[in-house]
Amino acid sequence: MNDHIFGKTIVITGGGSGFGRLVAQKAAARGALVTCGDINVAAAQETVASIIAAGGKAQALAADVRLLADMKRLVGASVQEYGSVDVMLNNAGIMPLAFVADHATAYDAWMRCIDINMKGVFNGMIAAYDPMISQGRGHFVNISSIYGNFPVIGAAIYGATKAAVNFMSEAVRMEARGKIKVTVIKPTGVPTTGLGGSVVNRAAIAGILGPNVTDYLAVSQSQREGTLQSELRDPDSISHVPLEPEYIADAALQAINQPWGVSVSDVTIRASADYFVL
Repeated sequence: MNDHIFGKTIVITGGGSGFGRLVAQKAAARGALVTCGDINVAAAQETVASIIAAGGKAQALAADVRLLADMKRLVGASVQEYGSVDVMLNNAGIMPLAFVADHATAYDAWMRCIDINMKGVFNGMIAAYDPMISQGRGHFVNISSIYGNFPVIGAAIYGATKAAVNFMSEAVRMEARGKIKVTVIKPTGVPTTGLGGSVVNRAAIAGILGPNVTDYLAVSQSQREGTLQSELRDPDSISHVPLEPEYIADAALQAINQPWGVSVSDVTIRASADYFVL
C-alpha cells in the first residue's frame, strides 16, 4: 500500500507536547515535512530537534492559536520552506473541567479555553484555507473529544468548545468539499498526555464517567502505583484499559495516510475495555 504521508507538508499546533509532538515525530519519520507551532517555542524546538536527530525535516515557530496573525505566519512558514501546506492539524487545547459553582476560580480558565479550543481551531482553518484553495487541495485534521458528543456536568465550557469543533469542522467540510478534506478526531480519556494539568476541579471528571467513577479511579490508582494487571496494560489484549497517546497520534496519521480522493471524516478512539467513559 502506498504511503500517502511521505512528502506531505504538515502544520501542527501544540507541537511541543502531547498528541502534537507524537504526530510530528511519527509523520516526519515517514517522510513528511513538518512545521511545529507552540506558544512554548522551546518545547516546539525540542520536538524539531528530536525529528532532525532522527533524520527528518521540521521547523519550529512560536505561535499562539488565539491570534490569527500567528496562525497565518505559521502556515506561511510551511509554504515558504516547503512550498505548500497539505495538512493543517489543529491540536492545541486545554481542558479546564469545573462545575458552574466553581466560577470564581474557573472563569478565566474557561475564557482561555474558548479562545484556544474554539477560536484557535477556527483560526487554524482560516489561516490555511486560502493557500489550500489556491494549491487545489488540502486537509484539516481537528482534535475534538468525546466530551463534544453530549453535555455532562463539570464540562459545560470544555464540552461546548469541543462540540463547536465538531460543528465547525462539518460546516467547513461541506463548504470546501472537493478542495479540502476535514477529519475530526475524538479521543476518549488519555491520562498521560498532560491535558489533565489544566483541570480546575478534579471532581468534575465524574460528569463523563457517571456511575463508573469509582471503578475508573481504582484503575487509575493501580496504574499510578504500577499494580495494574498485565492484561489491562497490554494493548494486544482485548482487556486493555488505559489508552496510550501514541494510538491517538496513529489515528490522525491513518486519516492523513489516504489518497487525496479518500476522506476519513470522523474518528472516535478508545481502549477496547474502556467502559468508564459514557
